[in-house]
Amino acid sequence: MTAPGFADAPGGADNPLLDYLGIQLVDVAAGHATFEIDVDQRHLNRQGSLQGGVAATLLDAACGYAGLAAHDGDALGNAVTVMLNISYIRKVGTGRLRCIGHVTKSGRTMYFSSGELVTGAGDRIATAQGVFKRNAPSSGA
Repeated sequence: MTAPGFADAPGGADNPLLDYLGIQLVDVAAGHATFEIDVDQRHLNRQGSLQGGVAATLLDAACGYAGLAAHDGDALGNAVTVMLNISYIRKVGTGRLRCIGHVTKSGRTMYFSSGELVTGAGDRIATAQGVFKRNAPSSGA
Protein backbone atom coordinates (compact mmCIF):
# COMPACT_ATOMS: atom_id res chain seq x y z
CA MET A 1 0.00 0.00 0.00
CA THR A 2 1.42 3.38 -0.92
CA ALA A 3 0.72 6.04 1.67
CA PRO A 4 1.22 9.69 0.68
CA GLY A 5 0.84 10.83 4.29
CA PHE A 6 -1.16 10.52 7.43
CA ALA A 7 -4.11 12.87 6.87
CA ASP A 8 -6.44 10.15 5.58
CA ALA A 9 -6.22 8.07 8.77
CA PRO A 10 -9.44 7.73 10.80
CA GLY A 11 -9.72 10.60 13.25
CA GLY A 12 -7.00 12.69 11.61
CA ALA A 13 -3.25 12.25 11.50
CA ASP A 14 -2.10 8.66 11.99
CA ASN A 15 0.93 9.70 14.01
CA PRO A 16 1.03 13.39 14.95
CA LEU A 17 4.69 13.27 16.04
CA LEU A 18 5.84 11.96 12.67
CA ASP A 19 3.68 14.54 10.94
CA TYR A 20 5.11 17.34 13.12
CA LEU A 21 8.68 16.28 12.36
CA GLY A 22 7.98 16.13 8.62
CA ILE A 23 8.46 12.36 8.43
CA GLN A 24 6.50 10.90 5.51
CA LEU A 25 5.26 7.35 5.18
CA VAL A 26 6.25 6.32 1.64
CA ASP A 27 5.22 2.66 1.58
CA VAL A 28 3.86 0.09 3.99
CA ALA A 29 2.83 -3.52 3.43
CA ALA A 30 3.03 -6.78 5.33
CA GLY A 31 6.63 -7.16 6.45
CA HIS A 32 8.08 -3.81 5.43
CA ALA A 33 7.70 -0.03 5.72
CA THR A 34 9.56 2.94 4.27
CA PHE A 35 9.68 6.50 5.60
CA GLU A 36 11.46 9.62 4.30
CA ILE A 37 12.43 12.94 5.80
CA ASP A 38 13.93 16.11 4.37
CA VAL A 39 16.35 17.03 7.15
CA ASP A 40 16.49 20.76 7.78
CA GLN A 41 17.84 23.00 10.56
CA ARG A 42 15.12 22.01 13.06
CA HIS A 43 16.34 18.40 12.96
CA LEU A 44 19.98 19.20 13.74
CA ASN A 45 21.84 19.23 17.03
CA ARG A 46 24.19 22.01 18.08
CA GLN A 47 27.03 20.36 16.17
CA GLY A 48 25.08 20.70 12.91
CA SER A 49 24.34 17.00 12.46
CA LEU A 50 21.13 15.01 12.63
CA GLN A 51 19.89 14.80 16.22
CA GLY A 52 19.99 11.20 17.44
CA GLY A 53 16.38 11.32 18.64
CA VAL A 54 15.16 12.09 15.12
CA ALA A 55 17.11 9.11 13.77
CA ALA A 56 15.69 6.94 16.57
CA THR A 57 12.15 8.09 15.77
CA LEU A 58 12.60 7.22 12.09
CA LEU A 59 13.99 3.77 12.90
CA ASP A 60 11.29 3.07 15.49
CA ALA A 61 8.57 4.04 13.01
CA ALA A 62 9.97 2.00 10.11
CA CYS A 63 10.58 -1.11 12.23
CA GLY A 64 7.25 -0.77 14.00
CA TYR A 65 5.06 -0.08 10.97
CA ALA A 66 6.66 -3.01 9.12
CA GLY A 67 4.71 -5.41 11.32
CA LEU A 68 1.35 -3.62 11.56
CA ALA A 69 -0.27 -5.55 8.69
CA ALA A 70 -0.22 -9.33 9.03
CA HIS A 71 -0.87 -9.88 5.30
CA ASP A 72 -0.75 -7.65 2.21
CA GLY A 73 -4.01 -5.73 1.92
CA ASP A 74 -4.81 -5.96 5.65
CA ALA A 75 -5.64 -2.79 7.55
CA LEU A 76 -2.82 -1.52 9.73
CA GLY A 77 -3.13 -2.53 13.36
CA ASN A 78 -1.35 -1.05 16.35
CA ALA A 79 1.73 -2.09 18.29
CA VAL A 80 4.04 -0.82 21.00
CA THR A 81 7.82 -0.91 21.06
CA VAL A 82 9.14 -3.39 23.61
CA MET A 83 12.83 -2.92 22.82
CA LEU A 84 14.77 -0.88 20.27
CA ASN A 85 18.54 -1.14 19.85
CA ILE A 86 20.18 1.51 17.64
CA SER A 87 23.69 1.68 16.21
CA TYR A 88 24.71 5.16 15.04
CA ILE A 89 27.25 4.72 12.25
CA ARG A 90 27.99 8.16 10.82
CA LYS A 91 26.97 11.80 11.00
CA VAL A 92 24.77 13.49 8.44
CA GLY A 93 23.57 17.06 7.97
CA THR A 94 20.67 18.34 5.91
CA GLY A 95 19.18 16.48 2.95
CA ARG A 96 16.75 13.65 2.23
CA LEU A 97 16.99 10.45 4.24
CA ARG A 98 15.15 7.17 3.77
CA CYS A 99 14.42 4.65 6.50
CA ILE A 100 13.43 1.08 5.64
CA GLY A 101 12.13 -1.45 8.14
CA HIS A 102 11.68 -5.22 7.63
CA VAL A 103 10.09 -7.84 9.83
CA THR A 104 12.63 -10.57 10.52
CA LYS A 105 10.38 -12.88 12.58
CA SER A 106 6.72 -12.70 13.52
CA GLY A 107 4.62 -14.54 16.08
CA ARG A 108 1.02 -14.23 17.17
CA THR A 109 1.50 -11.13 19.35
CA MET A 110 5.19 -10.19 19.02
CA TYR A 111 7.39 -9.45 16.03
CA PHE A 112 11.03 -8.65 15.46
CA SER A 113 12.17 -6.03 12.95
CA SER A 114 15.36 -4.52 11.64
CA GLY A 115 15.83 -1.19 9.94
CA GLU A 116 18.36 1.06 8.35
CA LEU A 117 18.56 4.80 7.83
CA VAL A 118 20.35 5.82 4.62
CA THR A 119 21.13 8.94 2.62
CA GLY A 120 19.93 9.48 -0.94
CA ALA A 121 23.32 8.15 -2.09
CA GLY A 122 22.81 4.97 -0.06
CA ASP A 123 25.27 5.78 2.73
CA ARG A 124 24.20 4.03 5.94
CA ILE A 125 23.64 6.45 8.85
CA ALA A 126 22.20 4.12 11.49
CA THR A 127 20.68 0.67 11.95
CA ALA A 128 18.21 -0.74 14.45
CA GLN A 129 16.77 -4.00 15.71
CA GLY A 130 13.54 -4.03 17.67
CA VAL A 131 10.86 -6.10 19.31
CA PHE A 132 7.22 -4.99 19.06
CA LYS A 133 3.99 -6.19 20.65
CA ARG A 134 0.73 -6.03 18.74
CA ASN A 135 -2.16 -4.44 20.61
CA ALA A 136 -5.45 -6.29 20.79
CA PRO A 137 -8.17 -4.53 18.74
CA SER A 138 -10.22 -2.22 20.92
CA SER A 139 -13.89 -2.94 21.49
CA GLY A 140 -14.74 0.66 20.63
CA ALA A 141 -16.08 1.26 24.16
